[in-house]
This record gives sequence, C-alpha cells and structure tokens, in this order.
Amino acid sequence: PDENFRNLLKEAMDEAALSEESVVDIFAGKLSAKGIRLSRYFGNVREEDDAIIDRLKEDAEDAVSRAMEIIRNRVDQYGVAEPSIQRQGGRRIIVELPGVAREEEAKQLLQGTALLEFRLVKDPEFTINVMQKVDETLAGKVFDDTTSADTTQIAADTTAQDTTRQLSEEEFRKEHPFFAIAMINPESNLADAYVNEDNRNRLQLMLQRPEVQKVIPNNVEFVYDAKPISFQDGKGIYRMYLVNKNPELTGGVIVDALANIDPNSSAPIVSMTMNSEGATEWARITGANVNKRIAIILDGVVFSAPNVNQKIIGGRSQIEGMEDLEEAKLLEIVLKAGALPAPVDIIEERTVGPSLGEDSINNGIVSAIAGFLITVFFLILYYQKSGSVASLALFFTVLFTLGVMAGFSATLTLPGIAGIILTITMSIDSNVLIYERIREELAVGKTMKAAIDSGYTRALSAIIDSNVTTFFTGIILYQFGTGPIQGFALTLMIGIAASMFSALVITRLILDYMVFKGARLTVG
Repeated sequence: PDENFRNLLKEAMDEAALSEESVVDIFAGKLSAKGIRLSRYFGNVREEDDAIIDRLKEDAEDAVSRAMEIIRNRVDQYGVAEPSIQRQGGRRIIVELPGVAREEEAKQLLQGTALLEFRLVKDPEFTINVMQKVDETLAGKVFDDTTSADTTQIAADTTAQDTTRQLSEEEFRKEHPFFAIAMINPESNLADAYVNEDNRNRLQLMLQRPEVQKVIPNNVEFVYDAKPISFQDGKGIYRMYLVNKNPELTGGVIVDALANIDPNSSAPIVSMTMNSEGATEWARITGANVNKRIAIILDGVVFSAPNVNQKIIGGRSQIEGMEDLEEAKLLEIVLKAGALPAPVDIIEERTVGPSLGEDSINNGIVSAIAGFLITVFFLILYYQKSGSVASLALFFTVLFTLGVMAGFSATLTLPGIAGIILTITMSIDSNVLIYERIREELAVGKTMKAAIDSGYTRALSAIIDSNVTTFFTGIILYQFGTGPIQGFALTLMIGIAASMFSALVITRLILDYMVFKGARLTVG
C-alpha cells in the first residue's frame, strides 16, 4: 500500500468511528471518487469492485465473529459470573462484566490477542517415564534416575498389577496418587492421561509441589483438551498431554483456514495456509517429526493434536479428527484468530455502582412477591379450600427453589428472578389441571376420595408432558446460552422439578389427609 492508500484508509476509519456505515463502503467510496479501482490494492487486476467489496465485507464480518469468540473464551476463563457479550451493529461488541473489581485487568483481558501455538507432543516412552516419576514422588518413594525405557511400562501395566495384588481403591490411591487421578488406557499406544473435571484442580496442585517440579523436565508441561472427550456420571473427562513448553510455530504464520468436508472420507477437516516464512518452517518441523503429534494450542488448551504422516511442503496442511463440521468450524475460527487477530479498542466504558444493581434486584423481588400474592388470591377465590392447598404447595415450590440455589451458593440475579416467576405460573398450571379433572369426576357422581384419585391419575400425563418439555428447553438454553440466559435456564429447571414435586406429592398428601379426617373440601 502506498501513502495515498494509508491516508484514505485513515480517513475512512475516522468517519466510520462516528457512524454506523461500514469502513469498507466508506473506503471504497473514497477510492471511487479519486478514480482508483479496488483491484489496485486487492485481488487481481481483472476483478470487479463489487466482488472485492463483498469479499472485504465478509472478511470484516468474520473478524468481528473471531473477536467475539476470543473475548468469550477469555471472559469464561477469567471466571466472571453471568457475563453478557453481545454484538451491536456491524463492528461493535458490548461486554458486561458484573462483579469485576480490577478494571485495568479486565481491559487487558478484552484487548489482548489470543495466543495460538503449535507444540510437539512428547512420545509415549518419555511421557510415561515422567508420569511414573511424578507418581513415585507423590507416593514418597525413591526412584532411580537411570530408569530404563522398559521400566516406564510400569504405569501402562498398572491395571494388571492391581488385579494380581488385589489392591483396594484406597490402597491404590496411596501407592499411586498420580495414576489414581490421571488414568492411562493400557490398550492404547499413546500415553495421554484422562482426568475427571472434578480432579483437575487437585491434580494441578499436585504438579505444582516443589518436589514434583524437580522431577518434571523444565522444557515440558501438561496441558488439557479444550473440551471433554466424554462424560462419566455427568462429569467431563478431559484428555491430558505432555508437550514442549516452547512452541515449534506460532499462529502468526497462518494466513487462512477453511473448514470443509473431505470428499474422500466424508469426514470434517480444516485446511490451513501459512505465509512463506511459516511454510518453510512447517516443512522443516513436519519433516523432522514424522509419526509424531503436534498439538494446536490456543490460550493454553488443546484444540487438536493431529499425527504428522509426512513432511508437508508449500505451507498447506489439513487437520483431521473432528467429530462434526461444527467442531471443524470452531477450529477454523481458532486458527484464524491466531493468524489474523482483529484489533479491539475500547471506545466507551461505564461502571455501574452496586446501588443501581441492588435497586433492580429489589424491584424484581417486589414484582415476584406481588405476582405470588395475586396468584394465591386467585386460587383461593376460585378453588376455595383446595385453592388454599395449592397456595401452600406454591409456597413450598418457591422455598425449595431458593433452597437449592442457596445450597449451590448461587447468586440471585434478575434472570433468576424471572425464572422463579415463570416457575410460579408452571406450578399453578399443574394445580389447575388436577383440580379441573377432580371437578369433572365429582360432576359424574364420584366421592371426593375417588375423584381425587382419578383426578391425579388423569392429569398426570399432561403435567409430565408440559413440564418435561419445558425442562428440556431449559437444558438447551443452558447448554447453548451464555451469561444471563444460563442463569434463567438454571433457575427454571430447578423450579420445574420443585413445582412437580409440590403439585404431585405435597398437594396429594394434604388433600388425602383432609379427606381422611372428614374435612369438607370444595373445588370451585
């Protein structure tokens, strides 16, 4: 680009900062006004301006999407409760971080560039040897530094040894504290360990002990997959690798990445292209490490660890092993984020004091209480004595919901209050179904006890159907939503479970007890 290009681009960026118009459109207009074709700087000389503009807009759109992905990953790792990350217009991102006290640190978090690295995965013999030394150190054993490669198979044969010696689980944990947490598959030719998500922090503390650090070589470290490879009892199982600390290559050499379907295998792949410097270095790295694995690491977690099948020249390569195209697209974004980080500038910031948030919460609580009282009034007015029973069940529903949230130390937020309000309506819906069925049974001449039995039986399928459907909706919202949406979904799911228990168990017990005592019940 010449000086004229830089001046026009700066003018376009300054104008775009004061308007919602695309930088690409403003810049293209300025070039057109001076009679300069876009093909002078972009694409080939025969390409039309409209085609170039479309491609530049697509690149700009992609850059904003990658920036949002990076910001979301960093905020999640930062541990902010219920962050809100939304896109505004074509190129702006609104980030809300509740409860963050260190503002400068948060700014650096948002403006920092994602670090993409290509690191060599250590071979199985070396990895097992390191793991064995860590295990023996944690167990308080003395090992010989001259341990041969053959003795490194001890860890892989742990299962067979345990069977022979009939060690109890407690004895195994004492003798092999590392392998009790980081499990090895003895049937695999790899030395990757598998760690339950509940044990990751515990294992990290073990590895940080001074005596353990002494037996781990200074040039390697353990890293985890970005997401669990499977689940056990609802807990994620993460693969753990031993990799070089120093990267063989960084993401700055990636100029393009594309997720696609391999026409030969019909499996998802990600093709990547490097610049000339990266292509030369990549050829050297892959040629020297055939039949070894190279981990693709973003911000300290592994997104893929493909095996090098042959020397790769020309700066082009492809990554396999993704489960589906969506995972491949995510990896494409990760690769591009390292290769072409979009600049992120904070153009406006606001700090909301706790008093404003407290006022909003208080208003939400008042609204919830008002809704609860109005609902109770309607139930008693319409269903009379039975309405009082339903109101009591409604009280228990709210009490159970708040109790479960308190048990998990959850924070009551506005989305959570909204979930509780929706739970109240769901609970009333169940009671209305039951009472209407009871009224129908009474209308055909059944006794109150028989009407109650039949009413609950007839209403059960409709109650389960509506509540289970809503519960699954909550699961989807929690799985794919972020921040406030997850808070709303979690409260909704807890409330649905509580409302079903109250409607089907508590009200039934009270009504049966009243009938047993000979009380005169009225259902409308």
